[in-house]
Parts: sequence; C-alpha cells; structure tokens
Amino acid sequence: MSRQLAKTYNPGEVEDRIYDFWIKGGYFHAEPDPKKKPYTIVIPPPNITGQLHLGHAMDETLQDILTRWRRMQGYSALWVPGTDHASIATEAKIVEAMRKEGVTKVQIGRDAFLKRAWAWKDKFGGRIDQQLRKLGVSCDWQRERFTLDEGCSKAVREVFVRLYEKGLIYRGERIINWCPHCKTTISDAEVEFEEKDGSFWHVRYPFKDGSGYLELATTRPETMLGDTAVAVHPDDERYKDIVGKTLILPLVGREIPVVADEYVEKDFGTGVVKITPAHDPNDFEVGRRHHLEVINVMNEDGSINENGGKYAGLSGMEARKQIVKELDEQGYLVSIEPIKHNVGTCYRCHSTIEPRVSKQWFVKMEPLAKPAIDAVRSDKVRFIPERMEKIYYNWMENIRDWCISRQLWWGHRIPAWYCDDCGETVVARTDPDTCPKCGGHHLHQDEDTLDTWFSSALWPFSVLGWPDKTKDLDYYFPTNTLVTGYDIIFFWVARMIFSSLEQTGEVPFHTVFFHGLVRDSQGRKMSKSLGNGIDPIKVIDQYGADALRFTLITGISPGNDTRYSDERVQASRNFANKIWNASRFILMNIEGKNVPNALPDTLTMEDKWILDSFNRLAQEINDNLEKFEFGIAAQKLHDFLWDEFCDWYIEISKIRLQGSDEAAAQQARQVLVWVMTRTLALLHPFMPYITEEIWQALPHTGEALIMAPYPAYDAQLAFPEEADKMESIMAAVRGVRNRRSEMNVAPSRKTALYIATEKQDTFRSGEEIFKRLAYTTEIQVAPSFTLDGAVTIVTSDAKVYIQMNELVDKEAEKKRLNKELASAQKGYQNAQAKLQNEKFMTKAPEKVVAGVRANAQKLKERMDLISSSLEALK
Repeated sequence: MSRQLAKTYNPGEVEDRIYDFWIKGGYFHAEPDPKKKPYTIVIPPPNITGQLHLGHAMDETLQDILTRWRRMQGYSALWVPGTDHASIATEAKIVEAMRKEGVTKVQIGRDAFLKRAWAWKDKFGGRIDQQLRKLGVSCDWQRERFTLDEGCSKAVREVFVRLYEKGLIYRGERIINWCPHCKTTISDAEVEFEEKDGSFWHVRYPFKDGSGYLELATTRPETMLGDTAVAVHPDDERYKDIVGKTLILPLVGREIPVVADEYVEKDFGTGVVKITPAHDPNDFEVGRRHHLEVINVMNEDGSINENGGKYAGLSGMEARKQIVKELDEQGYLVSIEPIKHNVGTCYRCHSTIEPRVSKQWFVKMEPLAKPAIDAVRSDKVRFIPERMEKIYYNWMENIRDWCISRQLWWGHRIPAWYCDDCGETVVARTDPDTCPKCGGHHLHQDEDTLDTWFSSALWPFSVLGWPDKTKDLDYYFPTNTLVTGYDIIFFWVARMIFSSLEQTGEVPFHTVFFHGLVRDSQGRKMSKSLGNGIDPIKVIDQYGADALRFTLITGISPGNDTRYSDERVQASRNFANKIWNASRFILMNIEGKNVPNALPDTLTMEDKWILDSFNRLAQEINDNLEKFEFGIAAQKLHDFLWDEFCDWYIEISKIRLQGSDEAAAQQARQVLVWVMTRTLALLHPFMPYITEEIWQALPHTGEALIMAPYPAYDAQLAFPEEADKMESIMAAVRGVRNRRSEMNVAPSRKTALYIATEKQDTFRSGEEIFKRLAYTTEIQVAPSFTLDGAVTIVTSDAKVYIQMNELVDKEAEKKRLNKELASAQKGYQNAQAKLQNEKFMTKAPEKVVAGVRANAQKLKERMDLISSSLEALK
C-alpha cells in the first residue's frame, strides 16, 4: 500500500534516513558473482588535507551515476572508496599547525611527527568520508582503502623492489626540481609554469689573456657563482677561434673554459651561454658531455651556501641584487633588458622552483612509456573526449626519468638500506638486519619517502589485493571506468597506465572520462585567494544533495569546464519540488484505491503517447550514459518530467480522474503510477534521495529503488501513430495558449475553436484536451473555414481560428498594446542613443556595452510582436 508524502520536500529530513536505509540494506556492497558481469570504478582518492570542494562533488557524482546505473542494470558494480596520504600537502599542513604551537619537526623527531600525521589522517580522513556520504555516494564502504594502509604499502614495496631488480629504478646525481619552501624535490609533472616579469642581464666575461671578452645574457645572475664553462655552437663562425680558450668568471675569479656544444642556439641573443651544471637541467647535460665540475651554490631553502664565497648566507634575491650591483660597479654589466618569461613554480605552494643537482632515486621512464603509449593508440584504453590523447602523447613521448624520492617524513619510506661498514645498498621486500655483501649488521634506512604519486599509480590494482592473487583482483580487474579531471592526466592517469602494464600485464581501466573544472559564475577558477570557493556541504544543507548533484551535471560535456551559480542550484531545487508535488498529486488520487503498478489492458491516445515518450527517453538515457553524455541525459530527464509528464500528461489525466467514469479514472491512475515509478528509476542515479523516498511511497515491487531494474527500451511500448496524433494536438494547444498570452486574455474567458485540417479524426479525438488546456467551449473541425476578423494560429498540420470578438475587447486591447508599444519604443531609442554615443562606446566596459546591445535587440523583438498583435486586431 502507498503512504503519503509530507506537504513539502525537506531534504534534511529525508537524506540521512535514506542513506542509513541503504547502508543497513548492504546495497553498496559488491562480491564477485559468476552470474553477473563485473563493473568496477576506483575513486580518485581525495587528499586527507581538509575537506572536499565542488570539483570533488562533481567527480564523485559522476562516478555514483555510473555505479548506480550499472548496479540497476544487473552488474556486480563495485566502487572502491579511499583517501590519499598526500605526502607534500599533508606534511605542509601538519608543519604549519606545529609552527603555531612553536614546535618543529626536528625538535620532536620522526616517530613523534608520524604519530601526529596518523592522528591528522584519522581526523580529516573521517571528515571526508562523512562529506562523501552526505553527497549520497554508493561506495562499498566495507572495502575502504588508504594509500598508506598495510595492503597498499605491501604493493608499493613490491613494485619498488621489482623495478630496482630490473634496473628501472636507480639512485644518482641528477638535476631535480627543488622547492625551497617545501624543502623537497618534486617531479616535472608537479611544476606549474607562470608568466612573470623578469630581466635579461647582459654581462661581459673577460678572457684570461686579456684579449677581450664574451657577452652573454642570463635571467638568474645569482647562479653565475656556480658557472663552470661558457658554451658556443660548434658551427658558429663568429666563435670558432675561441673554443678552448679560458675566461675569468666575474666577481668570483675562477678560470672557466669556452666549450662548443650543439645545445646552444646560434641565432638566439649573442649565441653565447653560461653553463651552470648544478642549477639547470640542460647545463647539467652539457656538463656531463664536457666533464665539467658541478658546483652547487644553493642551500635547501634557496639561500647561497659556502660555495658562494662572500655571498654565502644571503637569500637568492639578496644575492642577485648584490651581484648585479657589483657587476655594474666593476664594469661587467652591459645592460638590463625587461622580459616576460615562464617561471617554474611548485604546484602546492607556488614558490619558484630551483633546479639543483642532488642525489635522488629515479625511475627510468623510456621503457615504461612506450607500452603505455601503445595501449592508448590501440584503444585498449579509450580517452573521452578523444582530444585528451594529444596531451597524453605529448607528455609521454617527451618524458624524462621520474624523480621519486622526497625529503619528507610522511609517506612510504624508501625500502633501501645502506651498510655503514662497506657502503653496500640493499633494496628489500622485508627490513634486512644483515648486509649481504660483508655480513655486517650496521644498516640504516634511506631517510627519504616516495613521491605520493608512486603509490597512487598502483591504486586500481593494489586496492583489489595485488600483489596477492585474490578473488577480487581476478574478477574486478582491469577496472572499467576512471572518472577524473583533465588536470591530473600526467600526475596520475599516465602513471597508472604504465605501472599497471608493467606490474600486471593489463591496462588498469578500459575508459577514462575526463570532466572539466567547476568554475564560478564569472568563469573564474575557484580559489582561496579569490574567496570564491563553495563548500558543497553548505549547499547540501541549504538545498539538498540531489539539487547540488543535478546542478553539477546539468549542461556539462566531456572535458569542458562548467560554471556554478546559486541560481542554478535553486533551479535544481525547484525541479525536485516539481517531482515531489507531482508525486503527491498521484498519491492523493490513489489514496484508498487498489492501484496495481501495472499498465491497464486498455490505453487511451494520451496514455500511449506518454508511454511512447517514456520508452524513447529510456533508450536515449541509456545511450547517453554509454557515451558519457551526462549533461544531455540530465536535460532530457528534466524536460520529460517537467514538461511532458507534469505539465501535459498530469493535466490531461485530470479529465478522467475528475470525471464520472471510474474505469477510465482507474486506467489513468495505473498509467500515472507506472510511468512515475519507472521515471524515478531512470532519474535515480542522478538524484538518488528524492527518487528512493517517493518510490517507497508509491505502489512498487521490490524492497529498494537502488536495486530495481533500470528501464530499457521495450518494443511493446512503441506507439508512433498515437504519439504523432498527440504531437499535432499539443502543437495546436501551445499555439492557442501563446496567442492568448500575447493578447493578455484571461483563462476564464473561454472561446470556440475552428480547426481547419486534413487530420479531422485526430483533432476531434482531442476535444476534451482542447477544452481543458486551451480554454475552449467547443471545437469545430473541417477541411477549411471562411471567417472574418479571426485570429489565426498555424501549425504544421492545421490552421486554428478564434473569433476576435470572442477573444478580446478590441478597443481596450488596442489601447493597452499601443501603450506597451510606446514604452518599448522609448526604451529602444534610449538604447540606440547609447550605442551611437562615441564616448559611451569607448569608455564603457565591454560587458556593459554588450548588455545594452542585447537589451536593444529584445526591445526590437518586443516591438515587432506588439505590432503584429495590433495588425491582427485590424
């Protein structure tokens, strides 16, 4: 039996109760089932650094839609939840919190620091879980994972050892990206380039023999303290005679050679470059080719070290100022040229990156990148939208070795030990206590941790039990779909593909769906500095999770950014209220009646039309979801429920519900219940809370909508003939209503309609619909009519006439329309005057000018409409 719904929809009262109902029912849990197809998604694990933002909310909503849809289709649908330890970001937050207490990492030591980090994880990891649950996600919480949990740690160590044994992981001195603020290395993918104002300092380097000097330019004068050569191109005729000569490094006095190297661009500047192997990746390679000394002149915090002579202890910027001043005073500075250039910054703290030579751990990328490129080229992994492939190839084909060591304490510690007795390096799956080379017992573990992305690269298979051969791994891997933002294609997507291929021989997923970023209403990226960030939990508290979810997916398209605004959430909330009110109408009309959730034996034209429309909708929604067209699917569901079902079918059903024929009324009740419950099923993945609540109140079979079958196309529900008839009638009704609205005719003023058409039977069958929805007293249908002074509405298959004197008081209407026309003309003239005013056009912001232009266009259209109405009155 059905039950009543509250007068108004209150998401706060419904959502927690429904979520608890789903959890208690165990509906989110999945197990390997040979009778079902598997469908697997692994969540992009949110960082435990605080709380979710709107980007997470959209990401999780999209995954939830796919998981709920596949579950309702009968798949064993597994969505694995979890969080990421996020080493750099989390450690920075903890260090900042400690700074406020007046405590440092060094003071408390590694073990005490890690205790604090785990407490942070428990606090903020739990907060993220609660936020995800508020959103309505149907993750399998029984399988929740963490990138530092025991299973993931076992996988990380196994991969490290395997790659080391294959020679794909090595330790060596290389140029790395150093963040002086985070005091750690970061990978190339973590460097963001920002355009900044800078300078070219043109400097003279004198020859030792006093025969003159070479002029070159640098953007970083402070690094000249580490120069060990000057280079020219071997084919540059200007400098052939000076290759091999010796220069004196200004201010420092060190002798440095002139070398010839093809790295130098002959046509750029003077064709001479200084070589600083310790502080530039290209210079480092030149230095290796020419066996140059590598002199590191910077400390970890970016200040000058003891190799910088008298500048030691100065910050990078202080040293720069001092060096430029002295170059000028001593006659070495030729000129300063202002430039704009791209500067590498840390993706976390946005500090300027310092390239510096350091002993670090690296992964050889070339052997790993090739199979990963082939996997995408051969469509084993499909990118949606396809244009993302170009970005992926560009990155992978030019990839450099991946620096994986980080000078941090929070993370997977590198499983490498060094023998204090003989210097042997031991990489092992379990902690060693004896050196395999000398038998000594004095071993110490590498202090560094691994890059966060090293562990998250293993996520699709480590969360399913790898390296152990588990039932889950056998059944659910490779996963089906990865849903993620396009901004982590290098950080994560590429690394998962090459890691999975190397360790399992399989791709990690078959499809990657890239969504865009959520921007504010002005199209700006949401950030703390702009103060335009939105807390999804506050939106949920105000409007409900369903309204937020529907807003985030309406209008989106693969790979494109979307804009968020409060008005859009209000529209989604209004949509939820529309569905609620329609459901209450149905419940009120079936109260006390035995209404089965089954179609009646006899169907009217309008019944067949709504069933045909629903049937096509079911096919289109499934097709849209297969193609990841979430925005199109959401819009179609909105239009069907709001327009066709609520505004048309429910209104038409009132003819039978309020009539004296009980059999006809019961027929309408059954169709209303049948269509509503199945449309709720179609909508459920998008708006799970309100659909489950209403479905439970209506007559239904089964215990929960979340487990109900997802509607699909049914050939028996195709009624194209009746659908065409209804469309003809609806077009005529719309035309009549629009014309009445234009002429300001109240619904209480009813009129006769004269319909000239070849489809006479069609329009006669819609007489009751015209009476109810077009405010008609009667209709007359014939092949043609000759009527004087009638208003004409033309549709594709009919001409509809209304006698003017039945419709309006002509004189009063003329008076009203002329008044409206004068007002519109005045507004239009004012707008045109502004647009022809040269001062306004040159000084007003572009947005304001565009607004005036758009207003003028609207007023012009309004004037044309009023004029046509006045013409009709003649």
